[in-house]
Amino acid sequence: MDLGISERVKPLIDQVRAMVRDEIMDADTEYHAEVGKAPGGDRFTFTDRQTEIRETLKAKARERGLWNFWLTDSDRGYGLSTVEYAHLAEQMGWANLAPEIFNCAAPDTGNMEVIERYGNAAQKEKWLKPLLKGEIRSAYLMTEPDVASSDATNIALDARLDGDEWVLNGEKHWASGAGDPRCAIYILMAKTEGDDAPRHGQHSQFLVDASTDGIEILRPMQVFGHDDAPHGHMHVRFTNVRIPADSLILGRGRGFEISQGRLGPGRIHHCMRAIGQSERALELMCQRSVSRTAFGKPLARLGANRDIIAERRMAIEQARLLCLKAAWMMDQGDPRAAAPYISQIKVIAPRVALETIDEALQMHGGLGVSQDTPLAQMWIWVRTLRLADGPDAVHRMVIARQELKRYVNQSLEG
Repeated sequence: MDLGISERVKPLIDQVRAMVRDEIMDADTEYHAEVGKAPGGDRFTFTDRQTEIRETLKAKARERGLWNFWLTDSDRGYGLSTVEYAHLAEQMGWANLAPEIFNCAAPDTGNMEVIERYGNAAQKEKWLKPLLKGEIRSAYLMTEPDVASSDATNIALDARLDGDEWVLNGEKHWASGAGDPRCAIYILMAKTEGDDAPRHGQHSQFLVDASTDGIEILRPMQVFGHDDAPHGHMHVRFTNVRIPADSLILGRGRGFEISQGRLGPGRIHHCMRAIGQSERALELMCQRSVSRTAFGKPLARLGANRDIIAERRMAIEQARLLCLKAAWMMDQGDPRAAAPYISQIKVIAPRVALETIDEALQMHGGLGVSQDTPLAQMWIWVRTLRLADGPDAVHRMVIARQELKRYVNQSLEG
């Protein structure tokens, strides 16, 4: 099991790390400070300065060949393994804006993977090409306000075939990225089959043009009081929305098959970015501990601060190795075998990052929760990650079920 940095990816890591730290991190601060400065104070409209910052950095990344790394096992990209990409994702985790600069941002990466793996030629031509070029953005619509969506068999948005069109009715929320004015395409999970169909064969996925009549964005969902503009996590209503029959992806009743193909790699990407957040928080903590004096001593020599720093280093190393093992399992080509490991990292990586950020907040005192450090925003993002792509409790259930199989012969579905 080789979890190390390959000769192929090492120069890419060096280039990505340099660009993130030397060019993107400072620009990220200015970029988000521009939110709400567009005419009329619209937080979901880009200012000229935001567009300039983002597109200038993206152009530099393309010119340097630092683009679409996430395309693992594909002839469209570098052909990196999941382990190799994981090392790059960690570097991108240091700045909120960084993944988009390299065209490696969620939910676009997962959506592009769906279209590349499961889309037909026409769907790839219309939607995959501009996404791969970074010309448009996308959103993934699964979660619904009226059902417990962590059990995706509950998804109830209704899709009915009427002649050569599907008619969509229902609501989705937490549609991440749907607030972006460049968001042109939704991938949407809907119920197309009756209750008599197999439990995991009742749902299908569709490509939906975001400008289609009958789609209404009701509001941005707030995350700990923040609207995450200009990205946004929107609450969307579909009222008699008509889309062409060929908007269906792969086939009727195959929504869960697509979801499982999409979520495995995406969870690894999220978790490795969380490791990057952990590393940044630890760096800030260490810098603070040796530069700040209280009671006549540097903070590093007060209380248990040295022990805290040591514990955080060990925890980060353990979490990284587990993430890389999950990536290696994914590379072996058996998503079912990889699933318990992906559930493990989905619990552990955000937990370790959250604990590390929290200790860094403590080390910074009141400054840590202010806008003068990135720590408060990092905490919000990582705490939310414990719910995104499945809450901790669901992943622990998957892990325990797999663990108990070796001890019992009866079904543990209940």
